[in-house]
Amino acid sequence: MAPSPDPHDDPRVNARTPQTPRRLTREPNVAFRQLRGARSPGEFAAAVRRAAREIGEQVACDARYIGRVENGEIRCPNYAYERVFRHMFPGLTLADLGFSARETVRGRGARPLSAAPLLHITPRPDHPRDDPPGQRVGPSSDNHHIHQNHEESDVLRRAFMTGSTATVAAVSLGLGPASAHPVQRVGEAEVSAVEEAVRRIRLLDDRHGADGLYQRAAQPLRTAYALLDASAARRSTQERLHTGAGELAISVGWLAHDSGRFGEARSHYAEALATARLAGDAGLEAHAFCNMSFLARDMGRPREAMRAAQAGERAAHPLGSPRLLSLLALREAGGWAGLGDRSACEESLKRAHSHFARGTSPADPEWMTFFVEAELEMLQAQCWSALGDWSRAARHAHRAATVQDPHFTRNLALYRAELADDLARAGAPAESAAAGQQVLDLLNQVQSTRIQAMLADTSRILAPHRASPEVAAFLERRAAVAV
Repeated sequence: MAPSPDPHDDPRVNARTPQTPRRLTREPNVAFRQLRGARSPGEFAAAVRRAAREIGEQVACDARYIGRVENGEIRCPNYAYERVFRHMFPGLTLADLGFSARETVRGRGARPLSAAPLLHITPRPDHPRDDPPGQRVGPSSDNHHIHQNHEESDVLRRAFMTGSTATVAAVSLGLGPASAHPVQRVGEAEVSAVEEAVRRIRLLDDRHGADGLYQRAAQPLRTAYALLDASAARRSTQERLHTGAGELAISVGWLAHDSGRFGEARSHYAEALATARLAGDAGLEAHAFCNMSFLARDMGRPREAMRAAQAGERAAHPLGSPRLLSLLALREAGGWAGLGDRSACEESLKRAHSHFARGTSPADPEWMTFFVEAELEMLQAQCWSALGDWSRAARHAHRAATVQDPHFTRNLALYRAELADDLARAGAPAESAAAGQQVLDLLNQVQSTRIQAMLADTSRILAPHRASPEVAAFLERRAAVAV
């Protein structure tokens, strides 16, 4: 399953509460710093992400996380990071890596299972658990599995509860209006909680799609903006909170976008853009424009999509991230394709490839972990589809589905749905039906209005070919799923 944030990754040991009036001292993690060697924190973070992919994990590791480990702020990694670090440094224990034992960091008993986490998905009875490869648990392990899910998936609520006032805790749990009692002070725990909420939403979306997440994600967003109205202790804390709240607005906007709530998505993206400009955060501004471009394309506004992408490129140029520029060039290409301008689309695609070929960079934003070769191929497929070159679109969609990491179920289903649609329009009904069947195989794990709408379009195109056994089988199965 996708790694969850862990309570030991939050800095609550340093939070000021009525029961703990003094801050505990931090001890730098010298052992971990030595393991990093001559690599920069960004380079080492990239190595951690690569190692995670090798064992089927996903961790949102960046230079800031490495810094938090090395300065002693993270005394024990979560379970996903522990598995990755043990893979990177075989034979070393947590102690050898400079971490404290998990039970000494926790400092409390097990949490009652009846307390529901804020962003936890309970699988349906027919919804297989998404355990890590090689770690599928049997019935005898269910209690441990459930306990671990609860322990790892509710860091947002615990961070608010342990590191802030009762008012913020109430807001985070939806127990009262944000304005009832203004928060007097915002510190590290609150900001870290907002950042972890962003990561958690992205990870859950990768696994399950947007439909089941949107309503639950709205409350953390309201909490984050309530915190923006409170006074932060340091300027650096204020800046992180603005960025975190803006990224959270984009994440919630994407959930609305992917589940077909375009008006709500547009509002969330605009809120993120306003936050970025108030804070002078070019990275957040580029991200907001990137998503606004994508949304405009889906809303049938190609000129707006093109202009939003260009605005994003202007914001992104000083940031030094070729991959970000590549993605924005692809968004611009999508706008040109929607306008029917093949020449301008091809020019934008050429720039996208040129930027992509420069590889990853420590300056790449954390949210861009999804932008790999498979996504590059998918966005090209969408461009050629918009231009009516269905065969060329199908080739790129097939490539996207082939190279996509199978752990990212939602994207795999999306790419195969694009392939099915392109093949249907290209005059290959049997091949289209086969790709559609593969999408249906994944729908017990993914809830996405976008994917359902794509399958509906494909079904309409294939309907005249019902005489084909492959097509008939797909249409019958898809109709049963759609009921």
